[in-house]
Amino acid sequence: MKVLLDSSVLIELFRKKYKEKTLFYTLSLTYDDLFISSITYYEIGIGNRKSHIDYWELLSENLNVIPLDKDCSKSAIKIYLDLLKMNKMIDLADILIGATAITNNIPIATLNVKHFERIKALEILKF
Repeated sequence: MKVLLDSSVLIELFRKKYKEKTLFYTLSLTYDDLFISSITYYEIGIGNRKSHIDYWELLSENLNVIPLDKDCSKSAIKIYLDLLKMNKMIDLADILIGATAITNNIPIATLNVKHFERIKALEILKF
């Protein structure tokens, strides 16, 4: 089974002292394949503290990174226009991450359900 991790799942992992109390830990026990989008890789990379760089590099080696390709971009355009029409816009990064999940038919795990639930056709794992 596959799951796409939103940046919030990884941020929680970095911040919590007891890693076994994180959503990432729970997911790693349940899912065989953990994925992130190239957008998440970028977000974590630029937001990293120096103390987390080595940890992030080691962790990211064990995650499958899905690139933002033309099909993902087409999905993102549709999501953007739908959200604009409904006046329920979210961050561009979240749109791109959601589009990656939809395009690759992978459910998303996030601690930011409030934003992602605005994206139609996105399967969100709820815990």
